Amino acid sequence: MHELSIATAIVEQAEEIAREDGAGGVASVTVRVGELAGVVPDALHFAFEVARDGTALDEARLVVEQVPAQAWCGACAEEFAVGMPPFFWCPRCDRPSQELRSGRELEITAVEAVP
Repeated sequence: MHELSIATAIVEQAEEIAREDGAGGVASVTVRVGELAGVVPDALHFAFEVARDGTALDEARLVVEQVPAQAWCGACAEEFAVGMPPFFWCPRCDRPSQELRSGRELEITAVEAVP
């Protein structure tokens, strides 16, 4: 389960951010997870609960913002959802897309500190 290593990295980065800001702890961490990032949100929530134990995030909650996978068709200027499993064929002009615009994100977007 690679979500545990991801959750551990989230906890470590959030602790560092809180420490740099002089916070006593962390109330919540918000992460953006793309549809194609290979991360199962429920597994990430579970792993986060394990990884936060005994840290400055001991009581923190994880907020996961899911980002749908979107592709761009340069031939007809159409942006479209690729879905799961991903299908990179433009529904408008029936050509393959060469550009993925979103869906691979895995990033911390907010850390809510506790004074």
